Amino acid sequence: MLQIIESQLKDLLEKAGVTGKIEFSKPPKADMGDVAFACFELGGNPREEAAKLVEKLEVDGFKLIDEIKAFGPYVNFFFNTGELARLTLEEVNKKDYGSNNVGKDKKVLVEYPSQNTHKEFHIGHFRNICIGNPLVQLYRKSGYKIIPMNYVNDFGRHVVKALWYMQKFDKKPDGNKQKWLGEIYAQASKYIEEHKEEVTPELDELQTKLEAHDPETMKLFEETKSWSVEGFKKIMDELEVEHDSIVYESEVKDRGQEIVDELLKKGIAEVGEGGAIIIDLEKQNLDIALLRKSNGGGVYLTSDLALAEKKFKKYKVDESINITGTEQNHYFSQLFKVLELNGFKHKMSHIGYGLVNLSSGKMSSRAGNVVLYEDLRDEVFASLKKETVDRHSDWNEEQVEKNVHILTQAVLKFTMQKHESNKNITFDMEEAMSFDGYSAPYLLYAVARINSIKKKGDSTKGKEDFSLLKEIEEKKLLMLLGEYGEVVKKALENYNPSTIARYCFDLAQAFNDFYNKHSILNVEDQDLANVRLILSISVGQVLTKSLKLLTIDTVEEM
Repeated sequence: MLQIIESQLKDLLEKAGVTGKIEFSKPPKADMGDVAFACFELGGNPREEAAKLVEKLEVDGFKLIDEIKAFGPYVNFFFNTGELARLTLEEVNKKDYGSNNVGKDKKVLVEYPSQNTHKEFHIGHFRNICIGNPLVQLYRKSGYKIIPMNYVNDFGRHVVKALWYMQKFDKKPDGNKQKWLGEIYAQASKYIEEHKEEVTPELDELQTKLEAHDPETMKLFEETKSWSVEGFKKIMDELEVEHDSIVYESEVKDRGQEIVDELLKKGIAEVGEGGAIIIDLEKQNLDIALLRKSNGGGVYLTSDLALAEKKFKKYKVDESINITGTEQNHYFSQLFKVLELNGFKHKMSHIGYGLVNLSSGKMSSRAGNVVLYEDLRDEVFASLKKETVDRHSDWNEEQVEKNVHILTQAVLKFTMQKHESNKNITFDMEEAMSFDGYSAPYLLYAVARINSIKKKGDSTKGKEDFSLLKEIEEKKLLMLLGEYGEVVKKALENYNPSTIARYCFDLAQAFNDFYNKHSILNVEDQDLANVRLILSISVGQVLTKSLKLLTIDTVEEM
């Protein structure tokens, strides 16, 4: 509900003697009004208090309210559609509509997607981005100074496996080097799994050389790392990821080892079996945390301790947020607890997201049965291109390519974003590309339809008489438009971009319902045509803004 409307209702209730916190809700049915106020806190029997309050409320001269009724313990307000339109559409057309200053003078760092070099960029990483991108936009819209950062693991055992396999079998890159390197890692993992005892000493030897910065090993490492970095940059640009900085594990690994030594000296960490360095977190129900392997090598936790320190020292943020799969929930609980035991007082949060599954089950970059982002993108693009060419034989190649690129990104992103982050999902190609139902094409088609109406309505010269808006479908659209700011706040509070996705669908669906039941331009009364046109354009504006929060662009025509 618009702040200006909420303020008017609160003033009305306070004049009738209501004190304390005043909150509103939405009635379960449209015929029960537009906004409800619960009377549970008014002191007496809630039903009786609701009936009394209706009698006390003075609405003479109050243009917004047509009627007030008591429904059990609730007082429900029925809005005048014309006045609701005037108030709502004035707000909607403001440049900063939906923005707020909740985050004024606050700085937040969001770390995503944290992919590894020398590995595939699969649709699990893509889902990470589909959560991170909207969070960055939501934070900005809420007044925060936001720092999007990527932390890339470029120095782990996976690198050793890829380099060893390349050297062992004299493998040379072919085509897309970043993609090829990921395939090499998958092949290496499979081979090593089948010959573990035989090759483990060779892997250990190469890892020692890598960690000792052996010149020949480092030359191959740097060259292959550059293939991943260059390939990832192209993908990030394509997906509209705006990283302020990128930190590589190799940059913080040594400091992490120093922190482990400090934890040992403080008695927080201890020497475990075989000489490994551990912290016993069993009292906190977090098991044993491994900080350093028995051979002296670091683990993820080693480097993450140094990364946490670096984030707050370098960027001076109020909060750091990590986005990873839910299978790492336990790991991050351990990390945060170790930091706490070491006197680390900065706020760190973790958002876990569910896996993207194949029909055969969970993806694994080691097993080599992943769906790569680029492969999925190309498949969706090819299918949408065929349909676009069939629909628009008069379009030139450039127009087709431009539209299909936008549609492809919309399909891929929205399919990930319409689900709550912690839910596992299976990518359904047919459902994702459908022009009906809860899908990106359905939303973009609604925007394209409004664009078409706008072009046709350019010659409309009616007055702005909002009192002509009286239909139920018109009021529903106005109420939804007024909820945009609250939806933005709710999505950020819950770290849940699916709230925005659902809002987009509800708004598009309500517009299509309005469009199918009422003519917008083809009416005798030009004043009515004009205000319906204004309403339609406003819906298009808010729908486009909402989709932009998901980093989804729209098209003029479909």
